[in-house]
Amino acid sequence: MLSAQRSSHIVSSFPPFLTTQTRLFSSIVSSLLNLCKKQRHLPQIHARFVLYGLHQNTSVSSHLIDSYANFGLLNLSLQLFDSITNPSPHLYNTMLRNLVTLGEYKRTLLVFKDMVAKESMYPDESSYPSVLRACSCLSEVEYGKMVHGQLTKLGFDSFEVVVDALLEFEHKVVDEKPVRYLDCWKSLVFEAYSFIKFLRASVDFGTLRAGKAVHCLVLVSGLSKDLSVSTALLSMYSKLGSLKDARLVFENMPEKDLVVWNIMVSAYSQHGKPKESVKNMRCMVNFGIKADMFTAIPSISSIRQLKSIEWGKQMHAYVMRNGLDYQVSVQNSFIDMYCECDCLTYARKVFENVAQKTVVSWSSMIKGYVNHDRNHDALSLFSKMKTDGVKADFITVINILPACVNIGALEQVKSLHGYSLKLGLNFLSSVNSALLIGYAKCGCIVLARKLFDEEEIDVKDIITWNSMISANAKHGDWSQCFELYNRMKRLNLKPDQVTFLALLTACVNSGLVKEGRVFFKEMKVIYGCQPNQEHYACMVDLLGRSGHINEARELVDKMPFKPDTRVWGPLLSACKLHSETKLAESAAEKLLTMEPENAGNYVLLSNIYAAAGKWDKFAKMRRLLKEKGLRKVPGCSWLQLNGHVHEFLVADKSHPKANDIYALLGILEFSIKEAREYNCRKSIPNAHFIHW
Repeated sequence: MLSAQRSSHIVSSFPPFLTTQTRLFSSIVSSLLNLCKKQRHLPQIHARFVLYGLHQNTSVSSHLIDSYANFGLLNLSLQLFDSITNPSPHLYNTMLRNLVTLGEYKRTLLVFKDMVAKESMYPDESSYPSVLRACSCLSEVEYGKMVHGQLTKLGFDSFEVVVDALLEFEHKVVDEKPVRYLDCWKSLVFEAYSFIKFLRASVDFGTLRAGKAVHCLVLVSGLSKDLSVSTALLSMYSKLGSLKDARLVFENMPEKDLVVWNIMVSAYSQHGKPKESVKNMRCMVNFGIKADMFTAIPSISSIRQLKSIEWGKQMHAYVMRNGLDYQVSVQNSFIDMYCECDCLTYARKVFENVAQKTVVSWSSMIKGYVNHDRNHDALSLFSKMKTDGVKADFITVINILPACVNIGALEQVKSLHGYSLKLGLNFLSSVNSALLIGYAKCGCIVLARKLFDEEEIDVKDIITWNSMISANAKHGDWSQCFELYNRMKRLNLKPDQVTFLALLTACVNSGLVKEGRVFFKEMKVIYGCQPNQEHYACMVDLLGRSGHINEARELVDKMPFKPDTRVWGPLLSACKLHSETKLAESAAEKLLTMEPENAGNYVLLSNIYAAAGKWDKFAKMRRLLKEKGLRKVPGCSWLQLNGHVHEFLVADKSHPKANDIYALLGILEFSIKEAREYNCRKSIPNAHFIHW
């Protein structure tokens, strides 16, 4: 036992601490509280907390509240709790548990009400049983049902400790009912609880038909007006994507609490109806219901889908006014939203203001940089993340890999590979696929194939197979593409649209017209995959390069949807290659309408006119370029040597070894020309694999 003299000595021996030492001091003082065995020592320790500026520290205050409660000093616990300016969820949970332990059930519900209504916070799974116990001891049936609804929404009803508390609540209320109501009450509780379980099972098995059958039973049993049952119905329809049925249930509910509104806001957001999601959120607020974290996150997600920066700013202001921005998940959602709305400056400000950054915070900001081609910023942030001691997850690795690929940083890809092995992320197929793609795009097809071969055959999913086929396609190895495709079919793994896009790309790169026609037909007839713009673009490119211009044009005319620039572009290039001026004008007209600011289209058409000797039209195109102030963006490539990235532009001679480079290119060009002539003389069937 800690003596008074020893306690006094320990307390008085602490020197004044700087802010940076707060965490260490908190740990020391918490240990001191564990040693404190006498009631009179607590106020002395508490005084030291205040003296060293820890009176608003959540961790220390929570520990002190527990200590006061253990000595039965409830009033002092409440005074300390009330003195906290911004109590955290952890502090509320501590208070709730202590109030119930000391039999203060009414105060428990009052604190719970303040926590939910005023602060928009919710207890954790270990504290909800305290609230349910207070409800049962006070016979607060309706309040208990409301709490049950929250538990269902938050997903805490699957925790064993919560389930036990729910059963205790039901039994307690049943036992206190008059005998004449006992049978009716037991039946009602049993039916309601059973229906809710059946509805959850329908969601787990993804069976809408079963859910509708349970709905019919609910109507027959007269429980459709029960809030918990109707909420479960609403949740079932929402999760299974039947938004019309969900809306009908919602409209017929006589009582709509925050949980009900949140289900609707979230349902519309998750099923591609962002405008309806935001509309429901606004209606909810207009009805005087204060939003919480579970309203904010799907609403922000909907605004992200709409890419509406104005709505985003309004939502951000609302969240700050109502004190919802303390939740890191809400802050992370704003980072995603601002990145999607092309406002990286705002996204970075939100990121910097996150006090307790999670791996999601870092990953979201990194992804935003990568998606906006700010690859060096992404890599710099990833480096800072590791320096700060935050361990990356598989999503972070997948997000940062494109930044390495975009600048051709093979060493960075290797480094990420080693980092993934160290963290044990290599067992995930998604990570291996991302690394495989990274190696392939950086020109290291050998390491890509090594990764593919090392993964067990039964672990490889369609994404892994597609990644390897695509890698070989981009490296011009069409035979490997076909071999992998045939292996897939032997394993009864059904190819998808991505598979066929890779195969068609291989055919384009190797000039295999016959094979391309077969794959294009096979994907539609045998596997039922509907070609998209990219598939048609590949076929038009393949046919056009090979001189089948009319067939390419017929394919464009028969497309089931309106062709976009990805289709017209290859057709125009084919027209230039084969001097089809008339068709080129038609294709160019489409392109210039779709991309009036793309200088490349004007340059390409002007070159076609020049080749055909139509100098007046050539002059017109050049004049349009000048009048519009357009300039063709020069081609650019990167090469990494010994960790240093070299950048090359078209006709750029700024590199210190430019003369040597161009001399070597001249030798290569001459060698390729000689090889082409040799192939033509020998009539080698596969000679078309060489392209300059």
